[in-house]
Amino acid sequence: MHTHDLAKWRHDHRFDSGNIAGERSTLLVMWITAGMMLVEIAAGWFYNSMALLADGFHMSSHAVAIGLSAFAYAAARRHANDPRYAFGTWKIEVLGGFASAIFLLGVVALMVYGSIERLIKPEPIRYEEAMLIAVLGLFVNLVSARILGAAHHHDHGHEYGHGPHGHHDGHHHHHDLNLKSAYLHVIADAATSVAAIAALAGGWLFGWSWLDPVMGIAGAAVVAFWAKGLIAETSKVLLDREMDHPVVDEIREVIAEQGASTETVIADLHVWRVGKATYSCALSLVTHDDLLTPKHVREWLSIHEEIVHTTIEIHRCVST
Repeated sequence: MHTHDLAKWRHDHRFDSGNIAGERSTLLVMWITAGMMLVEIAAGWFYNSMALLADGFHMSSHAVAIGLSAFAYAAARRHANDPRYAFGTWKIEVLGGFASAIFLLGVVALMVYGSIERLIKPEPIRYEEAMLIAVLGLFVNLVSARILGAAHHHDHGHEYGHGPHGHHDGHHHHHDLNLKSAYLHVIADAATSVAAIAALAGGWLFGWSWLDPVMGIAGAAVVAFWAKGLIAETSKVLLDREMDHPVVDEIREVIAEQGASTETVIADLHVWRVGKATYSCALSLVTHDDLLTPKHVREWLSIHEEIVHTTIEIHRCVST
């Protein structure tokens, strides 16, 4: 059923089970990552391995970033009923994803700096011990990715689609950007673990000590690419850049079809996202229909269930 009462909508959608699953998963992964971070730093110190120390501190940055994602969920839940947030607290989660992506770029800078330093000043590596810890780190990252992946699929099960009117149910894909940022941090860790294992194997078997820092730079480039994409996605939401979304064209089509007989046209239209797959719409119409009311227009738009709040202004043409 199409909801026009914004207060009711904010109550019904304040913090769904997908958000709760995301919060629990990111919190669990944060503690797993923090535990593995301590193991790597301790092992690196004990074995005098700069590679393990570097990877341990690298993992610490991810633990902080994933913790930031968990904090964003908690903040969104805590303030869900705060009336000062006009359209709910969902964008706190998006802001968490954006901040986490920026943090990820800082990790990239540290990875590049450490790799270049290792190229200039090579350090001896105890390959057997380092390889064992790197494999353990990869296993932990895969487990963490599995946990966040399960939460991601749970989140998809709670997305909104179009109504039963033949308007492409479920063809707009929306993601939990906060959960995605945490997932990217784990995948970045897994990628660097794979690169570390490959580099350690090359150095152990063939004496290619240069391979470790080269792999570090390559991994940093991949992580930077992921971070750039996440920044673009979250920035789009935070800046309300949604006027190129298909739902805007669908609104125009409905008005053009329903208002054709009375020469009802759109004078002004603004659409912005207020949830993972829900939108608010401010619409100004010019019409020759003396009986047209905002209620009628809302009924026209009701076939699109993702439009949860509308502000409608009608200007009537004076007959001459």
